[in-house]
Amino acid sequence: MTDEINNADKAPWESDPFAAAYPETAAFWNGAQQGQLLLPTCDSCGKAHWYPRAICPLCGNAQLTWVEASGRGTIYAFSPARRASPVYTLAYVTLEEGPRLMTNIVNAEPEALRVDQAVKVKFQAADEGRMMPFFEPV
Repeated sequence: MTDEINNADKAPWESDPFAAAYPETAAFWNGAQQGQLLLPTCDSCGKAHWYPRAICPLCGNAQLTWVEASGRGTIYAFSPARRASPVYTLAYVTLEEGPRLMTNIVNAEPEALRVDQAVKVKFQAADEGRMMPFFEPV
């Protein structure tokens, strides 16, 4: 019963072993629960980066601020996973803010996609409970 009470106070991502294993990503997951795409941004060089880590990979500074991204980007590369069930489209999306992240494209047939196509973020719940950023064509 105590575990049930403790779990009731937790955000869904906190019960997900993957997300909870990386405490430096907590701000990202909290933002995702609210439908916000947050990026770690360096206080020294001013650049956003992905994936979240404790030190800026661009300049080595340890002072980072989480900044809400626009949620807009373009497809850099994509590949449909046709043998998967259900079929999905894996992609790299370059965000307006600069970082490139691996994601899935949703609400689009692979044949309708193209490189440099405009996309926007769409949050959906993963099986483990955490909200995940996917992208769909604009």
